[in-house]
Amino acid sequence: MSEYIFKLPDLGEGMVEAEIAEWMVKIGDFVEEEAPFGAVMTDKAAVELTAPVSGKVVSLAGEPGDMIAVGAALIVFETEGEQATDDETSSSTPEIPETVPTSPPATETHEPSAKVLTSPSIRQHAREAGIDLARVNGSGPKGRILKSDLDAYQAGSTTATSSQRSAQEPQTAVTEIKVIGLRRIIAERMSEANREVPHFAYVEEVDVTALESLRQHLNSKKAPGEDKLTLLPFIGLALTRALAHFPQINALYDRERNVISQYQAVHLGIATQTDDGLKVPVVKNSHSRSLQDLAAEIRRVSTAALENTATREELMGSTITITSLGKVGGIVTTPIINLPEVAIIGVNKAVERPVVVDGKMVIRTIMNLSSSFDHRFVDGYDAAIMIQQVKDMLEQPATIFMENL
Repeated sequence: MSEYIFKLPDLGEGMVEAEIAEWMVKIGDFVEEEAPFGAVMTDKAAVELTAPVSGKVVSLAGEPGDMIAVGAALIVFETEGEQATDDETSSSTPEIPETVPTSPPATETHEPSAKVLTSPSIRQHAREAGIDLARVNGSGPKGRILKSDLDAYQAGSTTATSSQRSAQEPQTAVTEIKVIGLRRIIAERMSEANREVPHFAYVEEVDVTALESLRQHLNSKKAPGEDKLTLLPFIGLALTRALAHFPQINALYDRERNVISQYQAVHLGIATQTDDGLKVPVVKNSHSRSLQDLAAEIRRVSTAALENTATREELMGSTITITSLGKVGGIVTTPIINLPEVAIIGVNKAVERPVVVDGKMVIRTIMNLSSSFDHRFVDGYDAAIMIQQVKDMLEQPATIFMENL
């Protein structure tokens, strides 16, 4: 018998350390070669690691949430072959997967379903619900279990409901949740943005009555089962048109180089609330897309983010972000800028309100845009004029599709 020491490999992009995201095994478990044994989180993605050999786990480097340096021993296997040298171990570098698992939980127990392909967050949900993932059919790539798969299985499960479980718990119970993985990264980036960026907020009221009429008309022409249009692609299209006149708002700030990069192309970030936290999948080249194409791509990347199937490329490269709380969007919000961008457009709920038009009280559908700008690089006047252009197009929706404005 001998030991095989697996060291944390260099995952690229100049990283010197990574966070332990999840252990899928515990000391004493036997792991087959190429079976997943854990995941680590970098600033860009969570990377699932697989065993380079078959053997029994004899040592783990730390707990989920702990940081580990590149080249440090991560896990030790007891094998029947010759003992691996440090150089041999270091050469075993895992391929970064296409999917980006997020928000991994701490775990101290090993379950039969630990080697099933899925994200750490879904493993956590399964543990909380008492579900063995080996019994869940995965519809993702290579049989990967998506959130929709777990939801479908849970809907047909005969296990105790959450309300029944809650009734058995003492009311004085306190649950402590370690802030690790994606949630930690979100917290750090939000704090950095709020600390470093002098946010300038601008709120404008928009009458979307005509836009809603157009949207409903277009949806009425769709075949049964075909995806319906929401307001978001109309807003995105109007925004891309307005940004052509305000390149200083469609920009990124490189703090280290102290350089502002203004973009002709609009790569639209779509802030998406998931069970793992806020993600921003990106619709590349939004400025060159038709309404239907933009709507389809927003839906595609948002769904990928929700189901943890978004690629690293789909979660990077936005030049400006739209954030919307949909039907619970409230009246006014103060969104935090998605660094290194310099602006974020917040969409609030569209509701019917009494307003005065031509001296008469009428009912109109009103929606607020609550946006934030980096006041270091975007003047208040320019921000206001840009939003006014978006407002004008949304209130006269035919102008969204006119080329010469």
